[in-house]
Amino acid sequence: MIEIKDKKNCCGCWGCVTRCPKQCISMREDEEGFLYPVVDTAQCVNCGLCEKVCPVINQANPQEPLSVTAARNIDEIIRRQSSSGGIFTLLAEEVIKEGGVVFGARFNDHWEVVHDSTDTIEGIAAFRGSKYVQSSTGDCFIKTEQLLKQGRRVLYSGTPCQIAGLKRFLQRDYNNLITIDVICHGVPSPRVWQKYLNEETAHLVSRRKYFRPFGNDETRIVGIAFRDKATGWKQYSFTLTFSKADRENLCYRKTREENTYMQGFLSDLYLRPSCYHCPVKRLKSGSDITIGDFWGIEHIMPHLDDDRGLCCLMVNTERGQNLVNSIDAATHEASYKDVARYNPALLHSPKIPANRVKFFAELPKHGMLRTTQRLTRKPFVQLCRNAIHKTLKKIGLR
Repeated sequence: MIEIKDKKNCCGCWGCVTRCPKQCISMREDEEGFLYPVVDTAQCVNCGLCEKVCPVINQANPQEPLSVTAARNIDEIIRRQSSSGGIFTLLAEEVIKEGGVVFGARFNDHWEVVHDSTDTIEGIAAFRGSKYVQSSTGDCFIKTEQLLKQGRRVLYSGTPCQIAGLKRFLQRDYNNLITIDVICHGVPSPRVWQKYLNEETAHLVSRRKYFRPFGNDETRIVGIAFRDKATGWKQYSFTLTFSKADRENLCYRKTREENTYMQGFLSDLYLRPSCYHCPVKRLKSGSDITIGDFWGIEHIMPHLDDDRGLCCLMVNTERGQNLVNSIDAATHEASYKDVARYNPALLHSPKIPANRVKFFAELPKHGMLRTTQRLTRKPFVQLCRNAIHKTLKKIGLR
């Protein structure tokens, strides 16, 4: 049976929970806000299926893609709404046009991140854009299996560990399944995310700029963007959008360097323990397609760099290639080496920060905002250097 003795050995994919024939495994939240499987030993029959589907126990070999391109959606509106180049939308639309179903991560009514499905073009919008929180998979693996057995075409998108978990859960290859994973930096704690939202909005209320953003019909959060391109693709911003009955929508926007949640995320402060020992780096998930930001494009193909977002599109299987061939996108041939050079998350896990234990110890007492700001504060000398660099850049000396 599954027994989590070291939390780095569970990526929280839900595969064991959904495969258990006795339904005696449940997911429980730990003190950091991550979900882990817990077995009811009184009901367990030791069939071993939970271990057979675990992507940590059963790791695949590293792969290299069949092809790599720099790609973007030619629809500039969709591209602007996407985190990078808008390629996911094109792939999802193609599957839905053929009567298929698309699975992806979206926000629920409480701004938690969950996995869900859609069979409409309009439904794809909820899956668009990065969500830097671990999503709850729930029963999506079961629904996917049911749809596949019915003969429906399914596109399942997620993090590499979620895709690996799905493939292990299914235990067979389906010709009508397409899997897409993303180049993943790591997944933050859902509890930390909720604490951030509650504290940030309370702070905004105290400044009397926004009023009762949660649970009030007059003023509420209507949009969250982790990667708002209003300040550019490379220097993206985090944005909360509020709706107020008697005035235009209000936007709270800060660059990734200024926003506290993004500071903690990019400092690897509250990622899931398994993310520091990721079992599916180097394309080990078995996905058909891998997508991500084509960072470094200004050095590789500067003529493509318009700072509006560009995908690296890596095709890993013939099935993935057939889907990519069916979409109308602007593509330029690239190399796996170039992608890996400027997007190291493709190959390497983040290092555990020295302050991680201190962060979760101080979080209950001092709160998310104060704890993160203190533990990610840059040295005074570095702040001075950054200020000088920005000034020189503005006046054209850098």
